[in-house]
Amino acid sequence: MSSPYDPQHAPAGDVGAALMMIDSRLKSIHDGKDGADPEQQELIEQFAASLGPRGASDLLDGACTLIFMFVTWLRQAHEKHDKDVIEYVVPHLVSSLRMMPRSIRPEAIPTMAGLVIAASTGLSPSLWRGQYGEWTPEEMNPLEATAFLLAEHINRIADDPDFATRLITTALSSVDDA
Repeated sequence: MSSPYDPQHAPAGDVGAALMMIDSRLKSIHDGKDGADPEQQELIEQFAASLGPRGASDLLDGACTLIFMFVTWLRQAHEKHDKDVIEYVVPHLVSSLRMMPRSIRPEAIPTMAGLVIAASTGLSPSLWRGQYGEWTPEEMNPLEATAFLLAEHINRIADDPDFATRLITTALSSVDDA
């Protein structure tokens, strides 16, 4: 039976812009910066301000699409070793988010865990989240952090700091070619 929260019912959003933001964060961490580069932060804020309401919504959907794609890859990688992605990825995500009390409010953590669990069961994170109302400003940092942490987790598994970004760009280019 099909669910109204299946990914085929969800907008993909602006995956490219969401990936650009996550990749920028990944690169700042790997370049030895602490992620709080004021120049980079200003550029991200200018970009976000230029989006407008529709663009911001597309960016949110794009981030959720990234989460879905990252979790799908993680689920497949874990299944090859007879492991459950929820058992291995969600606790790591929750503990990582809990270590960021200045940027991640504790009440947002269950929602981010829910997004990952929804994706791991084949549901669209954006549609799953949408059933509880509009996104709140307090969920923006946790959403970005969730996508970042999943990408970083994939990069560590692959032992390649650019693997998650290439995974998505390859998928996007194969869609463009079709």
